[in-house]
Amino acid sequence: MTPRGPAKAWRALPAGIWTLGFGSLFMDVSSELIHSLLPVFMVTTLGASMVAVGFIEGVAEATAAVTKVFSGALSDYLGKRKFLMVFGYALAAFTKPVFPLATSVGWVFAGRFVDRVGKGIRGAPRDALVADLTPPQLRGAAYGLRQALDSVGALLGPLAAVLLMIWLANDIRAVMWIAVVPAFIAVALLFFYVREPERRVAGGRVRKPVTLADARRLPLRYWLVVLLGGVFTLARFSEAFLVLRARDVGLALSYVPLVMIVMNVLYAGAAYPAGAAADRISARTLLLLGLVLLIAADVALAFATSPLIVFAGAALWGLHMAFTQGLLAKLVADIAPPELLGTGFGIFNLVSGIALLLASVIAGSLWSAFGASYAFLTGAAFAAIAAVGLLAAARRRERS
Repeated sequence: MTPRGPAKAWRALPAGIWTLGFGSLFMDVSSELIHSLLPVFMVTTLGASMVAVGFIEGVAEATAAVTKVFSGALSDYLGKRKFLMVFGYALAAFTKPVFPLATSVGWVFAGRFVDRVGKGIRGAPRDALVADLTPPQLRGAAYGLRQALDSVGALLGPLAAVLLMIWLANDIRAVMWIAVVPAFIAVALLFFYVREPERRVAGGRVRKPVTLADARRLPLRYWLVVLLGGVFTLARFSEAFLVLRARDVGLALSYVPLVMIVMNVLYAGAAYPAGAAADRISARTLLLLGLVLLIAADVALAFATSPLIVFAGAALWGLHMAFTQGLLAKLVADIAPPELLGTGFGIFNLVSGIALLLASVIAGSLWSAFGASYAFLTGAAFAAIAAVGLLAAARRRERS
């Protein structure tokens, strides 16, 4: 019998899902400890402009997205996912010392580039491995749990940054050195405790490796989900701008990472319930709710005049992420053929990464030319267009 409700579903999830979740948690502690300080570090210490911040963040995420296409397809071809996943985590761990050593924006760009290559290598194989390990009726809960634990790490990282900045008298470089430790804990955890299942087809035969040409077998419904994910990503931009907005309204340097803490408290708290709900509730309803939350977040951030309003906007941003990210991953896993899961996640993330690059460059340019309000209001406009498009598509389907 299929477990019902979030409480029963998480008890039925395989141990490997928990291990993947805790691996993500430790890596995110490391990454977010650095990233919650990095935008301010680039602007105040290294003299970067808002356009440069948007470009660096956009290129970094687009790099991860491009890499995911190849790593996802390679994991399908090899029939193995763990090696690529662990290698990606290890590559990211070895880039962490670059940031405290940086003496120019070029160092940061190089570090972010290689770090995101590592993220790209691990992302699609890991997401496909979640589907390999989990019964189809529990996939929403599985992706929600992994995302929730990932978000707990993204909460603990900025919290550690605040405490360490106070303790170490705002020595950003010293704080970033400490971030190296949890990154290597994540690598060790995944290397020793994840067990990859043997991938088989009906009849007990081991599945044959696939080629990139097999991507043509991905159904039309899959490509619609890819398009939807790209539109969602275009409606938001790098979270680095949340950190800069907090600083922009006068929040003290030591407390700037609090904005990421607030965002990730809501993200972590809502990700698993939202993921479990995706196994029972209409995807369209949850996606529309996510877009409404994003519009509200952008409006709050656009008109913020104090840190309190920025925190409210960050909280809404976190809820938006909780209601959409795990759900989109579930849709890819449900629609893509099992032998093409890695390829499917790779293409999905490529399109989303390109959209994030465009969104971040646009936001940085608008911020520099007209101010922060224009950047966030443009994001709200994109989200509103996406919501209207989603409603129009639903009505057209009902009429047909």
